[in-house]
Amino acid sequence: MPSRDIVEAFAKRLEEGDFIGAIEQFYTPDAATYENNAAPTVGRDKLVAKERGVLAASKEVKAVRIGPSLIEGDHVAARWKFSFTNAEGVTRTLDEIAWQTWQGDKLIEERFYYDPKQLGR
Repeated sequence: MPSRDIVEAFAKRLEEGDFIGAIEQFYTPDAATYENNAAPTVGRDKLVAKERGVLAASKEVKAVRIGPSLIEGDHVAARWKFSFTNAEGVTRTLDEIAWQTWQGDKLIEERFYYDPKQLGR
């Protein structure tokens, strides 16, 4: 079960824009993430590579947590607003819920729930 301090430290890394550092510090080597109902991305190295791709495709990415993270045992839920600005200066905003499963102070699984229409897909 993660402590409140660990969950807050994770959120702070995201809000500071250190997405790669957050993955490297807080995810287990075999962590998996799921985008809605898509197949998972498994393994911290693959998660870092995927995140680098997202960041490379964007001029700027900002994360803002909406309200507190809710902690219940090994599960954490948080609402996030992500803003992605492309090279042309167009910003798209994604409002999502992250549902996390932790093992101690490390994330083992994270599921993102959002409406993909928010990103113009």
